[in-house]
Amino acid sequence: MQSSVSPLLSVAALQALPSAQYCLVDVRHDLQAPEAGRAAYLAGHIPGARFLHLDEDLSGPKTGRNGRHPLPDPDLFVARLAAQGIATETHVIAYDAQGGMYAARLWWMLRWLGHEAVSVLDGGWQAWLAAGGALQAGPAADLAPASFQRRAPLVRTRSVSEVLANLHAAAELVVDARAPDRFRGENETLDAQAGHIPGARNRFFKDNLAADGLFKPPAQLRSEWLAVLGDYAPEAVIGQCGSGVTACHNLLAMEVAGLSGAALYPGSWSEWSSDAARPVARD
Repeated sequence: MQSSVSPLLSVAALQALPSAQYCLVDVRHDLQAPEAGRAAYLAGHIPGARFLHLDEDLSGPKTGRNGRHPLPDPDLFVARLAAQGIATETHVIAYDAQGGMYAARLWWMLRWLGHEAVSVLDGGWQAWLAAGGALQAGPAADLAPASFQRRAPLVRTRSVSEVLANLHAAAELVVDARAPDRFRGENETLDAQAGHIPGARNRFFKDNLAADGLFKPPAQLRSEWLAVLGDYAPEAVIGQCGSGVTACHNLLAMEVAGLSGAALYPGSWSEWSSDAARPVARD
């Protein structure tokens, strides 16, 4: 299902919006330095933005077998959003400094809760700075809790058992968002095994971006994604990556391209590779 709110918002469009009509959320993060995002936020952020942390807010407890960034309990996530002053009808605009890889995770998670009014700031932090946008330092002001109501999901998920069953049926296409070398099994420093899910195709999430760090135009994204999908319909796609984060970037790009309906495998490669009994392909 497509949202009535555009999934991407330009800096110019953001600057034209009255501040009372939206809520900015800063989700800058560094996988190698987990506190870097919060430090960057405190040093300077877009005025009025709240901060959510990938590990603390956008992920749930890890068991060692459910991936590096499992989804949190949805009710706990609802409570976290409400505590940030985000209400059921709030237009949430997410941004990061990593090409949208973390902002897309928040975009997908809000849609997972049935929240339609969510966008990603195209170009993120860098685009805001390039436009001469104002900055604000320090923690967010004290926020009055809001009422956030969970609704029917606007997105779909696939479990590890469903992905495993699909290996034989091949009714759905797994699209892996990791870098090509990791997909081929040549370079793996994060997860238990190197390689990819048999039958998967690779679409590196950074290929959704142009040289200027903005998303490619919808028509170009559509053409490139149709080449990846081949005979598969968008609704028959399972987005996957290392831990269920950058796969959301691919799902966002598909949405921008008008190719809605793909599912997310939240556990992704970090979950799949945690069990040596699951098959692994290497190119």
